[in-house]
Amino acid sequence: MAAKRDYYEVLGVPKNASDAEIKKAFRGLARQYHPDVNKSADAVEKFKEINEAYQVLSDSQKRAAYDQFGHAGIDPNAFAGGGFGGGFSGFGDIFGDIFSDFFGGGSSSQRRNGPRRGADLRYDLDISFEEAVFGCEKEITVQKSVACTTCAGSGAEPGTSRKQCPVCKGRGTVSISQGFFTIQQTCHQCQGEGEIIDKPCKTCSGTGRLKQSAKLKVKIPAGVETGQKLKLSGEGEAGEKGGPSGSLYIFITVGKHDFFDRVGDDIICEKDITFPLAALGGEIEVPTLKGVVKIKIPAGTQTGKTFRLRGYGVKSFRNGEGDQLVKIFVRTPTDLTAKQRELLKQLAEEDPESKATGIGSSKSFFDKVKQALGG
Repeated sequence: MAAKRDYYEVLGVPKNASDAEIKKAFRGLARQYHPDVNKSADAVEKFKEINEAYQVLSDSQKRAAYDQFGHAGIDPNAFAGGGFGGGFSGFGDIFGDIFSDFFGGGSSSQRRNGPRRGADLRYDLDISFEEAVFGCEKEITVQKSVACTTCAGSGAEPGTSRKQCPVCKGRGTVSISQGFFTIQQTCHQCQGEGEIIDKPCKTCSGTGRLKQSAKLKVKIPAGVETGQKLKLSGEGEAGEKGGPSGSLYIFITVGKHDFFDRVGDDIICEKDITFPLAALGGEIEVPTLKGVVKIKIPAGTQTGKTFRLRGYGVKSFRNGEGDQLVKIFVRTPTDLTAKQRELLKQLAEEDPESKATGIGSSKSFFDKVKQALGG
């Protein structure tokens, strides 16, 4: 019987290697020599040797005994069968990761030859403020997979059909026995489909689907807002083997408006008025999304006064129709003419509040200003 190789040499690590380095070396070698991947004649024996070395070097007590006494310090009964015995059960986390890499996780053992739904798609759509308020219809172009018209989505050349995989007998998986346990692996012949195509369709190369541009007309309902999405069922990627198509989700972004803002279903705007109009009252024209309307300004209107135009907001598909709110700002006059200044002085002299503070008196207020300025 040939002498066993040094365990550190088997894993290709130095004797002072850390646990992480030993684990990393084992994972790499296990992937390389696993019998389900490596079909060489000596792969099984190498895999057993790698497993045996790791069982010892990954256990602190066994590693200490091995470092001190070599192979003699290890109980040979712990490795009955050359590495696939009872000690194997302690490495579920390692082999779980390896099998996941090999087979794509638990789903790899499932048969994949049934109808499969197509993937969903996303489209980002920008619309104007007015389009969001009133609704609109937009034409968009989407790149997506569609069923091949030549083979009707089967993937087989016309006049031929898919056949049951002779290796897995239609199951999509094959079983491989290693000692006392059995591993299910995705069938290498049909890649888990359970079926094979002798003559693939020349148009789609056997995939059953083709990429193409599709033009779609999308109705945008009135009242949409940024962040909302519309779902178009059946307009996503084509399904496989008769499966339904996925959905197309359209994500909305609404542009800003130069004059209007939106809060919920209400439209907000600001309107400047002159000082005389605010004081005396009158009528102004206000732009709305439905055209220009006139509103009455009561005498004595102050900055911040808000007027409500009912029904001039957003006609939402959820909450009915909002209003338009007009916030008033009284504009202070600048660059006054001499006549305007004189009129304002006269107004100030007639104002009781101005008289009480001396603002209206040319001999009090204006003289005090002149004196303060050193005139």
